[in-house]
Amino acid sequence: MNVQVVGCSHHGTSIAIRERLAFGRQQAEEALQQWRISFCDVECVLLSTCNRVEIYAASQSAPIPGMEEIACFLARFHQLDPSEIVPHLFVNTDQATVRHLFNVAASLDSMVLGEPQILAQVKQAYQAATECEATGPLLHMAFQAAIRVARRVTTETAIHQRRVSIPSVAVADFARQIFERFDDKETLVIGAGEMAEETLRYLRDEGARRITVINRSFERACQRAREWQGQARPWEELHSAMARADLVISTTGAGKPIVTLEDFRPIQAARGQRPLFVLDLAVPRDFDPVIGDCSDVYLYSVDDLQAACQNNRALRDKELPAAQRIVEQEASRFMAELYHRATGPVIQQLRDGWHKPKEEELRRLMNRLPNLEQRAQDEIRQSFDRLVNKLLHPPLESLRDESREGVPHGLLDALARLFQLRD
Repeated sequence: MNVQVVGCSHHGTSIAIRERLAFGRQQAEEALQQWRISFCDVECVLLSTCNRVEIYAASQSAPIPGMEEIACFLARFHQLDPSEIVPHLFVNTDQATVRHLFNVAASLDSMVLGEPQILAQVKQAYQAATECEATGPLLHMAFQAAIRVARRVTTETAIHQRRVSIPSVAVADFARQIFERFDDKETLVIGAGEMAEETLRYLRDEGARRITVINRSFERACQRAREWQGQARPWEELHSAMARADLVISTTGAGKPIVTLEDFRPIQAARGQRPLFVLDLAVPRDFDPVIGDCSDVYLYSVDDLQAACQNNRALRDKELPAAQRIVEQEASRFMAELYHRATGPVIQQLRDGWHKPKEEELRRLMNRLPNLEQRAQDEIRQSFDRLVNKLLHPPLESLRDESREGVPHGLLDALARLFQLRD
């Protein structure tokens, strides 16, 4: 039984690389279908967020593709050269994989420690893989355990108190450098997904009232606008809405920039010299980065939030040890259970193998004692059961002890030979 994760994240990979490897929802489904064709006996969950792209793989017996194979898989899907990908990937196996997944789900590996979105994203990735029939018993165990760990961290530590998400850090630590107040500012939100919803919630708390929502789906834009007492505009009015805006928050799932430098030139001319603050929270980025070089434009991407996020982490560091103890405890428990599952067939064969001669001897004894009272028969049967259990206890206890540190292949082989167990 093996579990593995291969991927990249904000820790060591720039947004320029991550956005080339990112998957939209439909792309993720297509990739999972391709995975099932390429690695039909290997379970898979694909997690793609603005901060990470990770492939979790598991198998009870089949070999798991290595980092180079997965790099080729990613490269083929995104039409890239594998050599562009390999230097940016990390790989974890077995307990390190489980520990990493638990840290991710509990938001201990996020850019903003304790941010609330990642657990929902982990659940969605797991659900999508399950619907594509890409998961199996091992990843079911792993992801269900990860969700449980995240809930423990939330309830047993204060790491999620006064939550600070990427949008809230962006507004509080960046937008406030430009604007002292938001109630008199024209705020434009591009996109209507979860990130846009959280951004709108924070902006309303900060006093923003003049909110415009634009989305490719005008219906969804109207829904978001109604929820936050704003107004919706059709996608075709994006440029004119930007010309009026003071603050732009962009959170679409587009595969390429929705505003290029060429698009922005007439927008800038229409604005005069009014400052424009743009928080591009999308991956891939919605705004061409060179727009940030224009005068009176303050353009920030997800990676620009690093310093603020590190300050956030410092404030929460005192809660980290308690949260990490939960992760370590749960990871050790999970691996012990996983290893113990590997010994299950041997344990069952041992029990079955000893049950048959026990029943034969009981039957022979009862035939020789036909006049024995039922109470005496029951006592004899219980004595035989206790004897078998006592004889089985030492080998089973040894299996349990050894399986705490890994699959005890040597002991399993020895028991198989000693008791002539099947493969």
